Amino acid sequence: MSRSQGIMTGKGGSSELLQAGITQRALTALAAQYPADPFTPDVQAYILSSAESVSPFVQNATHDALSYPLDRLSNGHAFLALAASTTTNQTAGPGSSFGAAAGAAAAALRQSIAYNRRNPEGGLWYFTYPQWSYLDGMYSLAPFYVSYHVAAEAADPLCPERKNATLAAVDDTYLQLDLLWNHTRNDSTGLLAHGYDASRTAVWADPDTGASPHVWGRSLGWYAMALVDTLEVLPAFPREYRDLILDKFNSLAGAIVSAVDPVTGGWWQLLDEPGREGNYIESSGSAMFAYALLKGARLGYLASNATLSSTAVAAAIRGHGYLTDTFVVRETNGTLGYNGTVAVCSLNSTATYEYYIGQPINYNSVLGSAAYILASLEVERLA
Repeated sequence: MSRSQGIMTGKGGSSELLQAGITQRALTALAAQYPADPFTPDVQAYILSSAESVSPFVQNATHDALSYPLDRLSNGHAFLALAASTTTNQTAGPGSSFGAAAGAAAAALRQSIAYNRRNPEGGLWYFTYPQWSYLDGMYSLAPFYVSYHVAAEAADPLCPERKNATLAAVDDTYLQLDLLWNHTRNDSTGLLAHGYDASRTAVWADPDTGASPHVWGRSLGWYAMALVDTLEVLPAFPREYRDLILDKFNSLAGAIVSAVDPVTGGWWQLLDEPGREGNYIESSGSAMFAYALLKGARLGYLASNATLSSTAVAAAIRGHGYLTDTFVVRETNGTLGYNGTVAVCSLNSTATYEYYIGQPINYNSVLGSAAYILASLEVERLA
């Protein structure tokens, strides 16, 4: 907050909307967990400032679908919450005067999904790269897509069109998760590669599956968080989708636990090349894995496998401890810094090992620090 991170300027590149979105998600979780803390009103006001800064950039659905990656949708949760707070209380609340604009922004984001380009299987393009789908986009897409329609149905529960729209959104959400799973999953490790090219024409595309060649930690972290956060908001019916996503999460959780570095307890920048020269423990993906494992265990998503649940919690706690000891920096002005987060890695590249390990390491990237906050809140719940 002291660095004004997560405030949209329009000058921060294609990831600026995602930086705002994950900042909002982390601070929302903080305020919800500590509602009576004296600092919480400042946190809530900052969430509002972040959402207000984003709103002008996402009011045009057709423009948004063509100009921004799926990451744009990470801001939808704050818009939905601010719009809802206005509906339930017209005179109070940090977002009361912003509610109408927040509702319009949420609606535009939802409409932008309809305009987003798709591959022949129905998979959403992550950005402008033809036929390319990334794991990264699922954190922003899946929970918002479902939440938007659950909220709309709750506002008018007797309307059959609202119920049908929710079912269609859940069905499409699962399609996106499943396509990525089927195209990118390595059967021997259970890990998912960064993305796939449905046309199989990219220089890096596997000729059979279209998958990219490496398992990038942060992209898999986005996907793991997407599974947990989607399960949290998924309607009880139809039950089949909950069971299918639960199966994916249990399988992926086991693979993530198996991929942990036994020496440090963290996770590698490239999970499929552990210990290779140049590879390193990366702080954003590691935090995302800790969060997903801890939250998934807390909400009972690993309940069918008690051994996996306990080992996942132990691995996540150990990983979080390593992150705290290694990457958290106490600044002289009393704030905390966070190190060890790799810059954005894109498949608009060679996608080689050398590419991934050669990207810069950023200090105080909210893509890492916000994920660390989310993981820390889960650890504090245990305490």
